[in-house]
Amino acid sequence: MGKLTAKQVDNLKEAGTYEDGEGLRLVIGKGATKRWVFRYQLEGKRREMGLGPFPSISLKGARDAAAAHRAQIAQKIDPLDAKRAAEQAGLEEAAKVPTFRECAEEYIAAHRAGWKNGKHAEQWTSTLKTYAYRTIGAKRVDEITTAAVLTILTPIWQKKPETASRVRGRIELILDAAKANDYRSGENPARWRGHLDKLLPARSKVRKVVNQPAMPREDVPAFMVALSTYRGGGARALQFTVLTACRSSEVLNATWSEIDLDGCVWTIPAERMKGSRVHRVPLTLAMMAILQAQQGHDPHWVFPGRNYGRPLCNMTMLKVMRDMGLGHFVPHGFRSTFRDWAAECTNFPRDVCEMALAHAIENSVEAAYRRGDLFEKRQSLMSAWSDYAAGPR
Repeated sequence: MGKLTAKQVDNLKEAGTYEDGEGLRLVIGKGATKRWVFRYQLEGKRREMGLGPFPSISLKGARDAAAAHRAQIAQKIDPLDAKRAAEQAGLEEAAKVPTFRECAEEYIAAHRAGWKNGKHAEQWTSTLKTYAYRTIGAKRVDEITTAAVLTILTPIWQKKPETASRVRGRIELILDAAKANDYRSGENPARWRGHLDKLLPARSKVRKVVNQPAMPREDVPAFMVALSTYRGGGARALQFTVLTACRSSEVLNATWSEIDLDGCVWTIPAERMKGSRVHRVPLTLAMMAILQAQQGHDPHWVFPGRNYGRPLCNMTMLKVMRDMGLGHFVPHGFRSTFRDWAAECTNFPRDVCEMALAHAIENSVEAAYRRGDLFEKRQSLMSAWSDYAAGPR
């Protein structure tokens, strides 16, 4: 049994050294600060080591630590040397843990080949560099906390909710990958459901979703007439985008290997589609005329850019619209224009119109049984749209 009691340790105020026995002592310094010290002798050498302050280390805790060190001494192990060796091993182990930036670069490199858009990796790097690296880039990945993630997200959560949500998601994926690599453990501090959703308002409540500005359907025929007077690949790509009701990226990255001029069909591979499913576009006479005009410009790209071997820039079509004084609309908005026209001016079934836009079937049961793509029905729909938008050819 030790000489001290818990009550004595708590009440002692006078500076001095108070022995508990077997090398354990309580040292009280100026200002009544208290700390535990363990004195021992090994191979004729007297040594002393601190066990920590009171009350952080209780009397029982100090006695347990002293007992553990006496067991080491019995085995001819110097407690101080063992402590320093453990601290050094901990430092060496910590040095093996990469920083958040190193983990992010590793994640981007590992997933680059699986991303459909070649610019996706650049967007990841740019976003993380702008918003995350300044705060956590140099931190060890196992040191990143919820507080650090909130430091990144809070300033932009209401001003730029979409960007903030994207940043959060990317941080979460990187930290999940770090955990899979055994670089960290425990909860992911960037996880939304059941974690950050308790600390930040839902993005849907921060700002209402704003649809892409779309041209009224009544203005499309006049617009297409005016557009036909503009020269250049940008104008032709914009015409093709309007007529096919496809996404801008799908048109700009179209290749001749996807086009069957004899069969009048454009087959967009799954890896280029948002829904990751092959999409066949029936080619009308107006679309064919544009494709025939583009032949001979480039052996690979249907709408080649200025730099050889590259497609048109994604800003090219928007620039054409701005040059026409229509910069308040965007090319992607023509998908909404097409959908409004199909719903209000035709009798085509809803599922045919949705299939023309390559929209996923919301009903999971229906999607499981749907095998075809309604191609023949969509041929009639797209021909009617071409006749309305561009006039018969």
